[in-house]
Amino acid sequence: MVIRDRLPALLALAIPVASGVVWMALAGAPGSYILVNGASLALACLWILVGRGPHTATSRHMLAIALLLVMLTPLAVSPAMPSVTGDAVKRWFPLGALSLHTGMLATPALCVLAARNRALAVPILLAALGAAFLQPDAATGFALCAAAVGLYNATKDWKLGAVAAAGFLASINMALRGELPPQPFVERVVVDAAHPSVFLAAALALALLASFVLILKAIPFDRSKRFALAGLLFGFAMTALMTSYPTPLIGYGAAPILGFGLALGLHRIPKR
Repeated sequence: MVIRDRLPALLALAIPVASGVVWMALAGAPGSYILVNGASLALACLWILVGRGPHTATSRHMLAIALLLVMLTPLAVSPAMPSVTGDAVKRWFPLGALSLHTGMLATPALCVLAARNRALAVPILLAALGAAFLQPDAATGFALCAAAVGLYNATKDWKLGAVAAAGFLASINMALRGELPPQPFVERVVVDAAHPSVFLAAALALALLASFVLILKAIPFDRSKRFALAGLLFGFAMTALMTSYPTPLIGYGAAPILGFGLALGLHRIPKR
């Protein structure tokens, strides 16, 4: 393995997460938030450097099923949070003192697996959308919709365009049922950072944009995987800007850091 080959993936994760950690430190976030994000970044970078993805079709199918089950676990184990409309929201997997947002944890790797297998791309994305719909989680829904758009642009498969359209309509319904009050340092990160300094908010937005560009253009994946993963990040980021959903990578939360780290380290880099 040549570390230089993995550098774009490392930077795609480290730039926004490190920028978010610096912002949280400057803004007076709890020390535990900084520790969680920093530790998650270290674990994710280690996986990107030494991780190996599943090499057989059976193991890839098993991983996809496991990740879909992860997305469904909040329905059984998550405490219900009342949305602003009164609907019960269940999106988190409790892990000790942490609560992991399962959509952000599981969908990055699911999108890479969907892009790897054209025959299973539509079932995987629809199953993930179904899990998000039950929670309900509009951020994951819109992100999967954007991932489907990315895959459609890479493959020109009309079925993925249909998935994107269905996902968009379903996500509007999720947004109407599942909005929660914003939490400091988790949601509305760029908006909150703009209050003391527009330049600080712009720096955070540029850090997230740099991650998007690196995933889209520089990581050593094929076109379909890059477009799917970049689309997913775009969907999460745009939803976070528009309404009260977690801001990926720059806001507090281990799940998106670990989720994108898992996806970025899934595949062995071919030897030169």
